[in-house]
Amino acid sequence: MKLLQTTALVAGLVVAGVAPGPAAASLGGTRATIEADRAALKGERNVSTATGYEVQEIATPGGGRVREYLTTDGTVFAVSWKGPSIPDLRQLLGTYYERFAQATAAPHAGRHRELRVEQPGLVVQSGGRMRNFYGRAWDPQLLPPNFSPASIS
Repeated sequence: MKLLQTTALVAGLVVAGVAPGPAAASLGGTRATIEADRAALKGERNVSTATGYEVQEIATPGGGRVREYLTTDGTVFAVSWKGPSIPDLRQLLGTYYERFAQATAAPHAGRHRELRVEQPGLVVQSGGRMRNFYGRAWDPQLLPPNFSPASIS
């Protein structure tokens, strides 16, 4: 059973990562292209603000959620996802995707349903099971002052 769950997670990450997507806001990107993400996900967008950052949340018709965290100058410093499927990680991770793909191609120890990549300038945590996937990614160098990665949900 664990092998099946692991296979499903890895297959989901691979499929989600290679699907082509339109140019959109992504980790390290800017606020200007978040509308493209909303359109690609066919979702509804909500915006909330906190001290020193803003969260743009896109709720998809299938019950998924993508959040993009922006600095006050409009730079996306973190993204998170939760839902029945993994969104297009190539789109969400943008220029960070190749480093993510290389790190996940290498053998790694860890629990079967969780994936963790921790490198200078990139942290990705992802896991879940069929119809219940979640994850988050951020660049520690872009985090606003006094912001804790624990706030990325």
